[in-house]
Parts: sequence; C-alpha cells; structure tokens
Amino acid sequence: MTDYAVGDIQGCLKPLQRALSQVAFNPSKDTLWIAGDLVNRGPQSLETLKLIYRLADSTRIVLGNHDLHLIATYFGVRKASSKDTFDDILLSPDAPKLIDFLLEQPLIQHDKALGYTMTHAGIPAIWSTSTAKSLAEEVSETLRNPRERQAFLEDMYGNEPDMWSDQLTGKARLRVITNYLTRMRFISQSGRLDLAANSGPLSPPKSMKPWYEYSPLKARKTRIIFGHWAALQGLLDHPEVIGLDTGCVWGGHLTVMNLHSGEFYQNTPEERQLPADFDSD
Repeated sequence: MTDYAVGDIQGCLKPLQRALSQVAFNPSKDTLWIAGDLVNRGPQSLETLKLIYRLADSTRIVLGNHDLHLIATYFGVRKASSKDTFDDILLSPDAPKLIDFLLEQPLIQHDKALGYTMTHAGIPAIWSTSTAKSLAEEVSETLRNPRERQAFLEDMYGNEPDMWSDQLTGKARLRVITNYLTRMRFISQSGRLDLAANSGPLSPPKSMKPWYEYSPLKARKTRIIFGHWAALQGLLDHPEVIGLDTGCVWGGHLTVMNLHSGEFYQNTPEERQLPADFDSD
C-alpha cells in the first residue's frame, strides 16, 4: 500500500491518467491525496471529476477555490466567467451526484500516523493544526447543510475580513476561514492576508511574506501538503512544506509525490500557452 499526493489537476485528465500510470497506482491498495482544484481552467473538467468520483474510495481530497467556485456556480450564486471551463459539468446529467460528492469533501486532511496534513493553500502560523482542523470543519458543516449552504455561498466571495479573530462570527468568520485555507499566499506576521497579490514568493507585498515562512513548522509535528501557488513551481527549501502545484494547466507539469519514500514524479503536460495571469485565482 502506497500513499501518493498530487497537486492542482484543474481538469487536466490526460496528465492525471499518465501520472497514475507512471506510479502504477492501484486503487485496491493505494491512496491518492488530491490538494484541491480538481476542476476548472483545464480542458476536461467533467471527465476528470468523473474519474476521481470513481476512485473515491481510494482518495483523500480537499476542496480548492476553483472547486468552491464550481459549487457556487452550480447553485446559481455566481455566473461562470469567460475563464471558467466547467460548463461540461454544469450541463451533465451527472452534475447532481458530482456536486454532492464535492460537498462531502473537507478543507483539510490530516493523518497523524503518516505525518501529513493537507489543505489547498496552506495553514497560517497563527493557527495550530488542531485549530485549523476545527475551523475547517465549521465551513464543511455549513456546506453540507442545505439550509445554511446557500447563504454561505452567497457571502463566500470577498477579501474582507483580511485577518483572523476569535471574535468573528457568521458569514465573516466562515469567509476568512475559507480564504486562509483555499486562497492564502502572502500574509503578515500578525496573520493579515493579502489576497490581491499573485506574484512569486520573491515579490511579496510590503510587510508580507509567503505564509510558510512564518509557520512554526517543526513544532506542528506534521508536514504540510498544499497546492494553489503555481508560481512556486514546487521549489520550496522547506522540508516540512510540500508545494505540489506545478502549473500543469498552464503548460507546466503535474507533480505526484510518494508520501512514504518522498520521491517525486512529473509528466509532460498537454501543450498549452502560458497566459500572463496564469497564477490568478
């Protein structure tokens, strides 16, 4: 039995299939951790999601910002933009069961025995791992509750509040939790988010750093797997932090990691032109 982790797939079916073949993934005994953004911007969101749905018993998934955007669009909260590529899901007769499947996925995965914790964007230093798990579950419970889901999705978008406080309640509390776990890149020492900047780590906004430069990583006693930040290209000099978004959808590679051996696998992407805003939300 082997546990693998893969970065942002974003509807890139063929690279995913090649990656699973490359590592000889066996769903009867292996597990695939998926760091969010299963869909959108790539060419085959529907078929990618259907494949992951079929592998459900052999996966550990977290939701990313693109997955949440798909859910909000499905429920009529937002209209798809010209950049979105998930119409194939919205128009599919399988849409209800696929959306229900996404709604059951958490924002965090933690395996104490294996020594890994995964979210789409990371975990801010202001939260312990247990706090992050508890707060993530608040969002997940709301998403799973039909009576609360619509209001949450309607209020999910936005960059405010830009800083965590234990005193936050209601929509503001859920929005900032979601932003930390699915959209975070740059952050201040006190935990203030800058969600407008999408540059590489060497060009931070004033008084900001990449989130992982503050984290008391060794004190967490877990390694953090995340995606979301294609500009990093997985090049992190932090043994406790593993960035797996290597921009497959934008002409980079799809990266898979063997969580037992630490070995990385990459395959050649589909031919796609890299747009100027390739790392935007």
